[in-house]
Amino acid sequence: MTATGVVIATSVAAAAAFATSSTLKHVSAGRIPHEARTTAGSVRRLVAATVRHPFWLAGIVADVVALSLQVTALRLGALAVVQPLLVCGLLFALVLRQLTRGRLRPAEIGWGVVLVASLAGFLTLSGTASANGPLESVDRIAALLVALTGLGLTAGCVLIGRRGGPAARSAALLGVATGTIYAATAALIKELTTLASAGPVAVLLSWQLATLIVLGATGLVLNQLAFQAGPLSASLPATSAVDPLASIVIGVVVYDEQIRPGFLAGAGSIALLAILSVAVIALARDGARDAATNVR
Repeated sequence: MTATGVVIATSVAAAAAFATSSTLKHVSAGRIPHEARTTAGSVRRLVAATVRHPFWLAGIVADVVALSLQVTALRLGALAVVQPLLVCGLLFALVLRQLTRGRLRPAEIGWGVVLVASLAGFLTLSGTASANGPLESVDRIAALLVALTGLGLTAGCVLIGRRGGPAARSAALLGVATGTIYAATAALIKELTTLASAGPVAVLLSWQLATLIVLGATGLVLNQLAFQAGPLSASLPATSAVDPLASIVIGVVVYDEQIRPGFLAGAGSIALLAILSVAVIALARDGARDAATNVR
């Protein structure tokens, strides 16, 4: 198998593992008795039951496997390839939902086909699939500008989203902020995989690791705020679409991952990314509605 094939296979395997983890945790949540009141005692009982539940524990194992595969893929391949491929997790989630609940609509199958076709078309037309993974150097000025832009976008979305207004709009804005943070964490993971060649001490003492920890915690908090702000069908599509799109921008601008030149290639890549985003949003909305239905 070629290096590109290894990157694609590893990324898709990571997507499958992430989807497996989410499904196992969702099944676990449905089998744990719900408390009528939210008190300190009920929260303790919920946490205790959760961490002992075999499906939740299996989900944690799947998380570890998925993260290991993602790190490997980011070490070997381009950020603009790995993160978009992780969107395939939506497809695996559909398959797992069919196996566990037997609910798969024709529209979902159709959007799944559109997602795969547009993703394959983008990777082929843009030429990003042939980009190398290990970093020779990082454009520090570009990285600073992208970081400031991302920080401004995230802060703006959080401020507007928390200010009030329609719940769906607030949830979507916080979802955009979450997706931006997720893309930034993936970029830092990629740089840490290169830094690891200097030894574990260099990684432990690096600013990248400290920043990754802060961003990771921020992403978890923003994700929870997005879920609380409004319907899952608003926040989840925003996060799922922004993460790969922001990752492509970071990969090209900061890590010099090449996009095939030419007007036709550029226009075609943009069009396919637009179609990909629509498919992601459609599938994420269907998944969110299904999750909400099962909760009720």
